[in-house]
Amino acid sequence: MAGIGTSGLILEEGLIFEKGSSGRVGYSLPPLDVPQKGIDTLIPPSLQRMDLEGLPEVSEVEVVRHFVRLSQWNYSIASGPYPLGSCTMKYNPRVNERVARLPGFSQIHPLQPEELSQGALFLMYELERYLAEISGLDRVTLQPAAGAQGELTGMMMIRAYHTAQGNPRRIVLVPDSAHGTNPSSSALSGYQVQALPSNDRGLIDPAQVRKLMNDKVAAIMITNPNTLGLFEEEICRICEIVHSHGGLVYGDGANLNAILGITRPGDMGFDVLHLNLHKTFSTPHGGGGPGAGPVAVRAILAPFLPIPVVNKEGDRLRLNYDLPRSIGKVRAFHANFAVLVRAYAYILSLGAAGLKRIGQMATLNANYLRRQVESSFHIPFNRLCKHEFVATDERQQDKGVKTLDIAKRLMDKGFHPPTIYFPLIVPGALMIEPTESESKESLDQFISALKEIAEEAERDPSQVTSAPHLTKVSRLDEVRAAREPILRWKG
Repeated sequence: MAGIGTSGLILEEGLIFEKGSSGRVGYSLPPLDVPQKGIDTLIPPSLQRMDLEGLPEVSEVEVVRHFVRLSQWNYSIASGPYPLGSCTMKYNPRVNERVARLPGFSQIHPLQPEELSQGALFLMYELERYLAEISGLDRVTLQPAAGAQGELTGMMMIRAYHTAQGNPRRIVLVPDSAHGTNPSSSALSGYQVQALPSNDRGLIDPAQVRKLMNDKVAAIMITNPNTLGLFEEEICRICEIVHSHGGLVYGDGANLNAILGITRPGDMGFDVLHLNLHKTFSTPHGGGGPGAGPVAVRAILAPFLPIPVVNKEGDRLRLNYDLPRSIGKVRAFHANFAVLVRAYAYILSLGAAGLKRIGQMATLNANYLRRQVESSFHIPFNRLCKHEFVATDERQQDKGVKTLDIAKRLMDKGFHPPTIYFPLIVPGALMIEPTESESKESLDQFISALKEIAEEAERDPSQVTSAPHLTKVSRLDEVRAAREPILRWKG
């Protein structure tokens, strides 16, 4: 099957600072009819800028062509799949974008009086309750702006809870298959991180948890399904062990897409769960944002929620700041509000049956993809997975082909590479998550590309190790780019 590789006109494009000439403009304004004195009254002269020194002077057509040409270099979810393991980059229905752009949502100001913000407060109030039902927990805060901030918020509430019990404790257990931000969030909350090794099946061993649990352990942080794409089969037993020693169970919700509508973390025994609305609930998040990371908690943690919380009093809604034991604000305002709107529209449009279908199709797609490529790539945990699976470069290494080479060659085939070299417990990992968005035809194209690369690695390894060949630029010095970035233009 033919791939969807690169073809056609991809135009060269320099920096916009290198374009135009002195005096060229891309706008036309009527003569200023406000006297300078009137301007000075409205805006103090010290705050007025009379020139734009150093900025490019370009025409409208130059500006338009510049940014259109740059956009043609980009890859987006509208171009093809993002098979990023543990990141859930799926297609986002455009109806949600339209709802987020309704004037009542897009033009509202966060400091607008509550009596003029009832529609927005109603959406937040309803969304909190939908997310509580989906997670199986009691209360939700929408304040965190991203998953990592949601993690930190959850751990801060755990610390506040234990402090209120008279013992803040000092250790958090973090499995070796956890997301990289889990140890950071624990450390920022004042905890020592103790690693919890996976067993030979890639899962948490309850016996290890029992061995490490004591009255100094505040919590365990668990991603379920984990970063190997495997469901923690002993999750209820693990939660019971932690709770028996007075600890709490934190859930990283980055992989919620796999179990959406099928099972609920709260029913398994989780006490805290952050949800990535920008992964599971329909907001494009390529390039670092935007995001939203609500946190759902059991009732015992509700007094420690960030302020304000949305309360309903009769038929009116208000922001309540009166939570004496709150951890305070974690953000100036609530998340990125447009992300909340998209998530609300997404949940309403799908309903319970649609949400369950997401989990089912995400799991079906991942297992179909796994079975189709298992003859070409080593899969260390080759059994029924959830939404993602991990392959490796083990079979290609004797030809000098590594995971990075495979990822680069995929770009020549027209596909965004999957997550590579993560989780760290699997050497040479290719972490692949197709999501529920992809059709069988789309998956078959991706499978064909992976098999072609495996064949090329056997027949002509140099074709893979020197990739990419068809992209705008070839292989970059990524280490130097990370350590010595050039972040501004100098003439």
